[in-house]
Amino acid sequence: MSIVTCDISVSADGFAAGPGQTREQPFGTIEHNRMHDWMFEAEAENQAEVEAITDAGAFIMGRNMFGPDRGEWDLKWRGWWGEDPPYHAPVFVLAHRERADLPMAGGTTFSFVTDGIHSALEQARDAAGDRNVAIAGGANT
Repeated sequence: MSIVTCDISVSADGFAAGPGQTREQPFGTIEHNRMHDWMFEAEAENQAEVEAITDAGAFIMGRNMFGPDRGEWDLKWRGWWGEDPPYHAPVFVLAHRERADLPMAGGTTFSFVTDGIHSALEQARDAAGDRNVAIAGGANT
């Protein structure tokens, strides 16, 4: 059976993101440069760490990790990662509203799970096979 892992940057006072999340500010108003920029601005230098974070057979994330939209889905929104997200595996997004699966390049498909974390975990474990399941962030995950 696969194991479940979680790699997440958190400030000393317990925040991974701040209020005021928008498409332009994925981490909200928190000063994210100390917590998250290492993986984006020094990608080559930290390649081994980034690869370890994304080495899973399936992922689970909260809706806010997928996008900043509140209320109804903006079906044009395809996430912050461009057409080839770093996951390259199925991603199960915890959501309150249904949305059709969103296939992307590189083997990533976002599936939106409306019946809770236990269902998302079961689906992720099935999709991962003998590989691990990674929690990709989100307050409710």
